[in-house]
Amino acid sequence: MKNGHAPLARFTVLDLTRVRAGPTAVRQLADWGANIIKIEPPENIDAAKTMGGPRHGPDFQNLHRNKRGMTLNLKADAGREAFFRMVKRADVVVENFRPDVKDRLDIGYERCKRENPGIVYASISGFGQEGPYRLRPGFDQIAQGMGGLMWITGLPGQGPVRVGVPIADLASGLYTAIGILTALLQREETGEGQWVHTSLLEAQIAMLDFQAARWLIANEVPEQAGNNHPTSIPTGVFQTRDGYINIACSGELMWQRLCDVLDAGDLYRDERFSNGEVRLKNRDVLNECLQAHFAKRDSVHWIDALNDAGVPCGPIYRMDEMWSDPQVAHLKMSRSVNNSVMGDYEVVRNAANLSNAPDLPYRASPERGEHTDEILREFGFSEDEIATMKKENVV
Repeated sequence: MKNGHAPLARFTVLDLTRVRAGPTAVRQLADWGANIIKIEPPENIDAAKTMGGPRHGPDFQNLHRNKRGMTLNLKADAGREAFFRMVKRADVVVENFRPDVKDRLDIGYERCKRENPGIVYASISGFGQEGPYRLRPGFDQIAQGMGGLMWITGLPGQGPVRVGVPIADLASGLYTAIGILTALLQREETGEGQWVHTSLLEAQIAMLDFQAARWLIANEVPEQAGNNHPTSIPTGVFQTRDGYINIACSGELMWQRLCDVLDAGDLYRDERFSNGEVRLKNRDVLNECLQAHFAKRDSVHWIDALNDAGVPCGPIYRMDEMWSDPQVAHLKMSRSVNNSVMGDYEVVRNAANLSNAPDLPYRASPERGEHTDEILREFGFSEDEIATMKKENVV
């Protein structure tokens, strides 16, 4: 790799996405320097102006960073013709319309493939491209419920609880990004692109991981465990003299270390807690006993003492506290950007670290159509063509 060259700079991505799942996928490519072209309808024909939140709100700005933006009316013949001219020179198209929308617009994979056999076309939907629910509108919370997550989240007996982040949206975006990169790698061998697609429902089920496997392999139906780990005991939340902490104590060695730090030899010798199986059976009683010990000292004492003993333990932060933590500060989990309307602000950085890639500067989310002329010129459109497209409200 050339010094200072972004890892994905050679790839051009036409981004038709909106709301969250699709933009999450594109963001993975944008953060590593792919040439992302965000295509939006002209404002006067956009019936979904509020989808994804206000343009200058935190959500939109964090989702669409590191892109350039243009407008294009894909409902107009001239707009679709312009789009296909761009497809000829692009590497990737990403969309997250409901499955029938791309066909109605005639911009689906087979149509794009005719223009560019090497195109990698990525789609995210609510429930899949085929099947009885394919045309249902998709939404993260619906996928969390249908994907089994809400039934195992929350306190026992509380009733279904939504996770605090849109995990189905985020997971489907990440899986799609992995699929796109895999397809680009395969294209290097075959010379051919392909259709990459997933759904919020598929991604949510995949993210259940061991909880789903408990049913598939052992016919177990996981229930709500609250802050307790389903199988690792004792693991959970405990109240200290001044707040709350998490501990994660798995296996006999850690159990002994925990008891040593707590000066709780009586618990270590108690037959009710002598191994993992009986600790699971007597978890509620054990948690009550542990809680009595943790309440005696401040959080920082237990966090330091348990970590020094090799027992995982950590604070439970509010958002402002999290950003103030010295380890978070050391990791530099935010990046500064400048927006022509909003000025300077910070966005959350990509969590991946590449040892041989440059520390790429981030750019703010584009204003609607901010780079339309610039992008069209790059794709070979003449000044007369651009002027005509503007006159006909194509851009």
